[in-house]
Amino acid sequence: MSRRQLMQMLFDEYAELYLGRDPRLLEHFSHDFSGYTGCGDFLVQDVSQWHEITRLDFSQVPEPIHWEMQDIAFQDLADTVIAVTAFFQIHLPVPDAILASETARLVLIFRQEADGWKVAHSGISLPYRVAAQVGEVYPLEDLHNRNLRLEALIESRTRELEEANRRLEKLSRMDGLTGIANRRTFDLTLKQEWRRAQRRQRPLSLVMLDVDRFKSYNDGYGHLAGDEVLITLARILAQQARRAGDLAARYGGEEFVLLLPDCLEPAARQVTENVRTALHEQVLPHHGSPWGIVTVSLGVARLRAAGRADQYFPLASC
Repeated sequence: MSRRQLMQMLFDEYAELYLGRDPRLLEHFSHDFSGYTGCGDFLVQDVSQWHEITRLDFSQVPEPIHWEMQDIAFQDLADTVIAVTAFFQIHLPVPDAILASETARLVLIFRQEADGWKVAHSGISLPYRVAAQVGEVYPLEDLHNRNLRLEALIESRTRELEEANRRLEKLSRMDGLTGIANRRTFDLTLKQEWRRAQRRQRPLSLVMLDVDRFKSYNDGYGHLAGDEVLITLARILAQQARRAGDLAARYGGEEFVLLLPDCLEPAARQVTENVRTALHEQVLPHHGSPWGIVTVSLGVARLRAAGRADQYFPLASC
């Protein structure tokens, strides 16, 4: 066997026993031993103390562990002395994202003694940003606490993301100026309510309205005042869409719609009168209108069993 093969064999045998948590590893340490652990802050100069540390290591993590080798170097220092330096990542049989992300460094010095090759020195460096508790070889308690904090942070961020997504979804369904449903939401809801009404043979009424002479109002009073008129009208419509399933939406520009499921035409026309009355009570001045105040034109259409939903828009035109 060549010296290179000997060095590889000695390291492989050590690794097999250590990773397999095999207590026979204790027999491989020299009586004249020194070493240090990755989480310890002291030098071990007594083999019995090292035996205790190894037993503690095995009891703390009794299941086999794995080294993902990064690099290894062999040094033939003398006829009876061999050094092995290994770089690897440690994978424990417990959640170890922090451990597995760092590179550990192990130095083993083997010395040939009367009863064979023994480990005369073992030093492992664990460059983890964690601290071991008293009685620990691996900093598992600190890692566990960090994992708990990380899980709590992930859960918190997930909740925040879900809430942000809900807000975005809500915003995507709302008109940015008036705060009521937008055209996209209306189109989707109309299709759903249309199919439901046809299945159940229930009435579905549609009210369309627009602001009279709105361009003249914008030209005379400015766009900010025009926006306030639209906001006021949206608020009035939202107050009329009180039942479950009712929908007030901005259709576009100064046009608005009310979708009224399970609503017969007489009830829908009463809603339009409620809108006219509520707007009239606002007494919004409009010098470009023959009536001197802001008014709206409204139209009502009722679903019939046959046909398509979009066929009823002309019927509801103001």
